[in-house]
Amino acid sequence: MTVFLDLIRGFLKVGCFAFGGAYGAISLIRNVALSHGWLTDEALSYIFAVSESTPGPIMVNLATFVGSSKAGFWGALVATIAVVTPAFIIMLLFAEALNHLVGHPHVDALLDGLKSTVIGIIGATGVYLTAHNVIGHHDGAWTFDIRAAVITAATVALIVGWTKIRKKKPSTITVILISAVMGMIVYGV
Repeated sequence: MTVFLDLIRGFLKVGCFAFGGAYGAISLIRNVALSHGWLTDEALSYIFAVSESTPGPIMVNLATFVGSSKAGFWGALVATIAVVTPAFIIMLLFAEALNHLVGHPHVDALLDGLKSTVIGIIGATGVYLTAHNVIGHHDGAWTFDIRAAVITAATVALIVGWTKIRKKKPSTITVILISAVMGMIVYGV
């Protein structure tokens, strides 16, 4: 029972004070994991690497792994719930407050500005990642990856063609799945 209380305390602390996302919380996660003796520094480094490469937020992946390694399925469940509960409660409170503020001209203007900003950030990230994968700088030289260019062109053609034929955009999931299949074919998995 003590291990469950330790998991709850440790990961509630991480969930409450992990501002700036997982990267901002790495030192807090490290301190909690090391102080409870859950992991060594070396094991923690490996787990961060694995957590980064698996789907989902790093803190949730890490909490699930630590909980599982310390107390099996129930430990994973307890640690995962503990790490997400503070953010969940904060978002519920924020959503409730926002419901009362929507319709106020200043709040609506703020939300419209945030929407535009987020669209710009996502667009810029997409352009950067595409350019970096098609025309990259590796080992001190500029390279052009024809396979990445073909997949990019095919994906753009898919979106444009689908939109013209069906008169609506394809779902994001459809585009991701088709792009993944193209990547496996072109890069040979």
